[in-house]
Amino acid sequence: MKKMGLTTRIMIGLILGIVFGLILSPFAKNPFVKDVVIDSFLTFFGGMFINLMKVMIVPLVSISLAMGAASIGDIKKLKRIGTKVLGFYFATTAIAVAIGLFVAKVSGIGMGMVHGELPKGEFKIAEQGKLIDILLDMIPKNIINAMSEEKMLAIIVFFLLLGVAISALGDKVKNVKALLEEANELVLKMVELIMEVAPIGVFALISKVVASTGVDVLVKLLGFVAATLFAFVIHTGVYQIMLATMAKVSPLRFFKKFFNVISVAFSTSSSNATIPVNIETLTEKFGISEEISSFTIPLGATVNMDGTAIMQGVAAVFIANLYNIHLGPTQYLGIILTAVLASVGTAGVPGAGMLMLSLVLKQAGLPLEGIGVVIGVDRIIDMFRTAVNITGDAVCTMVVARSENEITDPQKFYN
Repeated sequence: MKKMGLTTRIMIGLILGIVFGLILSPFAKNPFVKDVVIDSFLTFFGGMFINLMKVMIVPLVSISLAMGAASIGDIKKLKRIGTKVLGFYFATTAIAVAIGLFVAKVSGIGMGMVHGELPKGEFKIAEQGKLIDILLDMIPKNIINAMSEEKMLAIIVFFLLLGVAISALGDKVKNVKALLEEANELVLKMVELIMEVAPIGVFALISKVVASTGVDVLVKLLGFVAATLFAFVIHTGVYQIMLATMAKVSPLRFFKKFFNVISVAFSTSSSNATIPVNIETLTEKFGISEEISSFTIPLGATVNMDGTAIMQGVAAVFIANLYNIHLGPTQYLGIILTAVLASVGTAGVPGAGMLMLSLVLKQAGLPLEGIGVVIGVDRIIDMFRTAVNITGDAVCTMVVARSENEITDPQKFYN
C-alpha cells in the first residue's frame, strides 16, 4: 500500500481538528475539558510542534540567507534582485491594506452596533520606541544576542552582509561556502524530520482554537470576520493575476502544489514556521533555484505581511464605525502608510498583528480600546491572514525567479 503523503496527512489532521474542536466547544468551560483536554493535552501537542518549528527559524534564516547571497555571486545581481523583492513586497502590502479599507468602507461593518455590547478581550499596548531606535536595532551590536532574542531584521542584515562578503572573496573562502551548503542540507533534513509530526500538531492547534473561541463570540463579530475574509479572497485574486501575467504560471496548478505550505501556515499562524517548508516546496515542486528562494522567503517572512495589512484596514474602519468616528481621505492614506511601514520587522509569530493594529489605530486617532473588541476572533483570522502572508512570499519568488531566469526545472515551474 502506498504511503500517504504529508499534505494529505496534514489535511486530515486539519479536518479532524476542526470537528473535534466543534465537539468540545459547548463543553469548553467544563473543568475536565478545559484543564485536561484543552489546556493540557491540546496545548502540549500544539506547543510541541510550534516549538520544534521555531527552534529551526534562526538557523534556517541565517544559513539560507547567507548561502543565497553567496550563491548569487554577482554583487550587482544581488542588488537588482533585492530591489525587485523589496519593491514587490511594499507594493503588494500597500495594495492589500487599500483592499481592506475599501471592503470595510463599502460593507459598512460596525455601523449601528454598540461597542459596549460586544465581547472584549484583554490587550496591553506595547511601548514603541522611536523610529531612529528601530532603525538602529536593525544593525546588531552582538549577533549572538540578536539570534537568541530572534531579532529577525538584525539577523537578516548580518547574514546578508556575510553572504555578500563570501561572494566578493570568491575562491578564497570556498571552504566556508561549502560548509554553509552542508549546514543548509543538515537544517533542511532536521525540518523534514520535524514535519513528520505536523499532522498531530495541526490537529491539536486547530482543535484548541475552535474549542476556545466559541461560536457565540464568532456570531457577534461575524460581520468583521466575513469582511476580512472577503478582502483576503480579493487579494488572493491579485496574486492569481500576478502569477498568470508576470510569472506565466497557472494559478490553479500553483495553489494545488502550494497547498501543503498553506495548511502549515493556517494551522500554526506563524509565517516563520512555514519558512522551511516554503523554501523546500518552491525548490522541489516548482524547480526554482534555491539561491533565489532562500533569499526571498526568509526576507518575506519578516517584511511582507499582506494578510496582516488587510486586517489592519478592515479593523480600523470597523472600530471607527463602532465608535461613530468619521475617517477622512488623509486618515485613510495615513492608515495605508502606517500599515506598510509597521509590517517591516513585525515578528512572524501568532498574534503579532495586534501589535501592528495598535500602531495603525494610534496614527489614525482611533480608540485603542477597540482592539479589545476584535481580539476575540483574532486567532481565527490569524490563521487565514498568515496563509495570505506566505502566499505573497511565494508569488514574489515565482515572479522574481522568472524575471531572473533562475528556474532549474522549467517542466516543474510551468506544469
